[in-house]
Amino acid sequence: MLEKAAVILDSFEPSGGPFRLSELSEHTGIPKPTVHRLAADLVRLGWLERSGPQYRLGAKLFELGSLVPHRLDLRETALPFLQDLFEATRETVHLGVREGMEVVYLERMHGHEALQLPSRIGGSLPLSCTGVGKALLAFSGPELTEELLSGPLPRLTPYSITDPARLRTTLEKIQVSGLAYEEQEAALGVSCIAAPVFAGGTTVAALSVAVPRARFSPAQLAPAVRTAALGLSRVLRGGG
Repeated sequence: MLEKAAVILDSFEPSGGPFRLSELSEHTGIPKPTVHRLAADLVRLGWLERSGPQYRLGAKLFELGSLVPHRLDLRETALPFLQDLFEATRETVHLGVREGMEVVYLERMHGHEALQLPSRIGGSLPLSCTGVGKALLAFSGPELTEELLSGPLPRLTPYSITDPARLRTTLEKIQVSGLAYEEQEAALGVSCIAAPVFAGGTTVAALSVAVPRARFSPAQLAPAVRTAALGLSRVLRGGG
């Protein structure tokens, strides 16, 4: 039952819902009566929330996730640099870490213009479709890259890179420049620039700025993103 409950919770990625029972049953392959029983238990525990016939992830999961020591420490250490980056750009800022083949967002600061983005704190998106994800992927070793390229690449928009050869070339350029660019690959009308964050020679996170495509100016944004990433990396190296 615990495994089936985990499968139900995992089915909410990457959108977070909401889903009806029939949709949860279809996504998980678990019979609807079993999903109904487990969903009721998850609601009682606060891991799911119910609104009429629909279910979404509960606040209890966010509370538990925020207590994970490494990620909590990383987020708290990164906050001053994210705030500086926000002040310098007045645009939406992200901090993310890699989990498997996805980027998990630890922080998101909204710009003055509300962007329709699929990213959310605690949520995840494919590495290959986001600036933060590509920055993480480019500096996480060739084994991860080959594993990702060996399978089908996800598509979030018509602009998402689904050609392995093209993605490989993109990652090579990121390794040279130290910056990852994403143009409408995760959300239409939105472009992004990201940079990796290092600690002890290992890529531990990436941060980014997302802006409406109409005013995307890499020449203006790149120095601020690079400075924030380098500053956070310097502090993380100093703290071990």
